[in-house]
Amino acid sequence: MELPQPLRRRLSSFSRTVFTDSRRAGPQHPGGRADNEIVSSLPLQMSLYFNVYFFPFWWLSTVVMLHLKYLVLSDYYKFILVTIMILTSLIEVIRLYLGYMGNLQEKVPELAGFWLLSLLLQLPIILFLLFNEGLKIQPLERAVHIIFALFLTFQVIAAFVTLKRMVNKLATRFRLNEFDRLEEHPGPVFHSLGMEERGVSMAGRGPG
Repeated sequence: MELPQPLRRRLSSFSRTVFTDSRRAGPQHPGGRADNEIVSSLPLQMSLYFNVYFFPFWWLSTVVMLHLKYLVLSDYYKFILVTIMILTSLIEVIRLYLGYMGNLQEKVPELAGFWLLSLLLQLPIILFLLFNEGLKIQPLERAVHIIFALFLTFQVIAAFVTLKRMVNKLATRFRLNEFDRLEEHPGPVFHSLGMEERGVSMAGRGPG
């Protein structure tokens, strides 16, 4: 399953804008090739792996606690918690899938989507569940929310660093490809330069 092309283009453009290191004018090692560099993050992948097994435990614990305290909650918080559980479950499935695809296959749009979902949706939701005392937080809930928040915080940082490496690798590869193309087809460029020099020379002589 792939992201829709319009969404991929927007995420790619966002990644180039946010994660490109403008201080890097070229590859670190001119003699090397950027294609051989592996930029996938092992710590991020390990975090995603454990997150996959932890999320069902978090979901089950949260649902059980919600069932036990449901009658003592206000109608306002009942609606909020049920909505959050549905949204969090859907977002987490999509988020983990994008994280796996983006990190293992070095796909910038997927990893950028994972980073945005983690930072803008999942992390604020978990912090809301962790610090809003109106939800009558139970000890088990607080424990699993803290672990989930730690997972998300680490993944946001690790994905940010990995995205910077990926985007800079793509930028380096693009510059190398442009340089190779100039080396393979120098004729038109040199010919146009020669014509310009000849035109300047003729203009300098003038009529007569």
